[in-house]
Order: sequence, then structure tokens, then C-alpha cells
Amino acid sequence: MNSLYLASGSPRRRELLTQIGVPFTVVSAAIDETPLADESAVSYVERLARGKAAAGRAALADTLGACVLGADTAVILDGQILGKPLDQADALAMLLALSDREHEVLTAISLLDGQHCETRLVSSRVRFRKISADEATTYWHSGEPQDKAGGYAIQGLGAVFVAGLNGSYSAVVGLPVCETAELLGQFGIPCWQNLTVR
Repeated sequence: MNSLYLASGSPRRRELLTQIGVPFTVVSAAIDETPLADESAVSYVERLARGKAAAGRAALADTLGACVLGADTAVILDGQILGKPLDQADALAMLLALSDREHEVLTAISLLDGQHCETRLVSSRVRFRKISADEATTYWHSGEPQDKAGGYAIQGLGAVFVAGLNGSYSAVVGLPVCETAELLGQFGIPCWQNLTVR
């Protein structure tokens, strides 16, 4: 069986992989996440997912049977990518822009085994209720928005803003579990490895 390496520092992605019973090792994969000129949001998240997988694979050198999973998530509003907030003012501007509106969350995953790379893209729609400036400020001071795309975490305190979701909850968190399981299966890595058959 191939060994899985996760090219991500995200604790959410680690939790989701653990949830589906897939053992893995975290590998460093620092890449430049600056969008390219005129790059679409879809191209951006797919490029970053592939780039992280490639950087992780390069760090492993010639490790045999190593598959590296890279992922990237972006929040899109009016065609613009909302990255991680730079500071409080940036976070508040993002949250108030998302307030009482629907936005798109794109998550791409890439799996690379050294010979070939497969990428999947999942699009979800998230609708926020109206958010007041005071709520946005209080939320910022919780510390949660500081390293999150779009300035919120659907699996955390930010859940109170979510009035509706059309798509994959786990993809909005950062790793689409269904698509990830299918992709891992294609590379000979089964889910539920922690279950024993009686």
C-alpha cells in the first residue's frame, strides 16, 4: 500500500483525514500563494493544490510509494479571491462584504505519486446572514479569523453567520472528504484503515 503524506499545515485538513481513517505524515510545502495576473479563481486554487503536492513530493526526494496530497481553499465574492485577512480592518471589510449575501468557496485537491498527478475541484455556495460591525469586531478578537480564507471558519465560531450551504461542508472546512476518499482509492490508499473486520 502506498504511504500518504499531507502537504498542509492545516489542523482542519489533518482532522478530516483522521476522521476517515487514513494514516498520513505531514510534510512541509511552503509555496508562493500570490495570485497571478488575470488568473481565474479556479485556476488559482488548482495551481496551488498542485504546487503544494509537488513541493511536498520534492521534499521527500526518492521515497518509494509516497503519495502527496495538496489542497487549497479560496473564498470568492464578486469574482474576487478573499484571502487570509492582513489585519483587523481587512477582516472586518471581508465579513461586512460577505454579510447578508451568498459567496462561493472553491477547494482543490491534488494527489501526486511521482509519476502522475490527479486534481479535483469542489465548488460550494455559502449564504451569510446579516453581520453587524460589532459582531465582526468581536469575532476578530476571538482570534479565529486571522488565518482563515475569507476571514471566517465554518467549523468554528463563524458558524453562527452561516444561514445556508449548498455543496460540501467538508470542502468549505478545507478538504472535500468524498472526493478525497475517491482520489485516494485511485492511488491504492483505502479509507477506514482503523476499522477491523470481524
